[in-house]
Formats: sequence, C-alpha cells, structure tokens
Amino acid sequence: MRHGDKVNNLSRTKAHRDALMKNMAAALIMNKKINTTLPKAKSLRQYVEKLITKSKTNSTHSRRVVFSYLQNKEAAKEIFDVIGPKVGDRPGGYTRIMRTGFRLGDAAETAIIELVDFNEVLLEAKAAKTGEATTERTRKTRRGRGGKKEVETTTPVAVTPEKTDSAA
Repeated sequence: MRHGDKVNNLSRTKAHRDALMKNMAAALIMNKKINTTLPKAKSLRQYVEKLITKSKTNSTHSRRVVFSYLQNKEAAKEIFDVIGPKVGDRPGGYTRIMRTGFRLGDAAETAIIELVDFNEVLLEAKAAKTGEATTERTRKTRRGRGGKKEVETTTPVAVTPEKTDSAA
C-alpha cells in the first residue's frame, strides 16, 4: 500500500528520477518551453516551481541551493538573472502545462510545459486585447442554430475609362 506516498516514481529509481528532473529543469529554464509526456510535465512543474520561488531572493545561499538542484551553471545563472526578476511579483504558478495529444509510437499522452511569463505570442495577444478594449468596444455577433451561411463573393471588374469625343 502507498498511503500518503505523493511521489510519482515515473517507473524509475531515485537516482534516475533525480537525473531526469535535473536535466528537464535545466532544459526548461534555458529554452522556456519543452515537449514531454504528461506525467513527467506534472512532476517537473513541482520541481521547477520551488526553484523559481528560491530565485526570487538573489542571495548566495539561494544560488547555492538552486545550483545543488540543477547542477548546471548556465541554467542557475539564467534562473537568477532572467527568470527571477521577471516573475518577482507573481505569487506562484510560474509554469503552464498544455496537453498536446497522444504520441504515435506508444500512445503516451504528451504535453508542452512552458514558463508563463515567457510566452511571447500570448503576451502580445493579451496586450493587444487590453489595448483594443480601452479604445473601441467590439461586439460579438450571436449566431443561431442555422449553421454556416453562404457568403456571396463578387469578383472585381476592371473599369476602363471611357474615351470621350472632344470634337462632338
């Protein structure tokens, strides 16, 4: 029985699981987004969120603690110099997991895990949406059950200027 055992072992030994989490955390910190299986992404979220919370306080002790988890100098530098200051005011929830379907080879459920404040596409869309809402209010059209309506398209006809007789 595994009462109270909240660790997802991912069918790996402790050493293998630790190495997996270190490598995946370093890859996520360096690339800001990685594609993996859903159980690995959920385990990685717990691992990385604790490290990002530590990186909010830029002290020697917290740097040493984070480095002991990552074992990667570049990732430790990145988390303190880039990620920590950017998420300083956020009270948690630094990562987002999006399910992407099933892998063809073994039908494992895959997911993308990314750092929330580093998704440029969503940030631009959010800024555009808030900017649009303040200047002009757009109204969405409610559609009934009638299905799609056919739209008539007309092709533009080239208009040639008529020649006028100046002698007449």
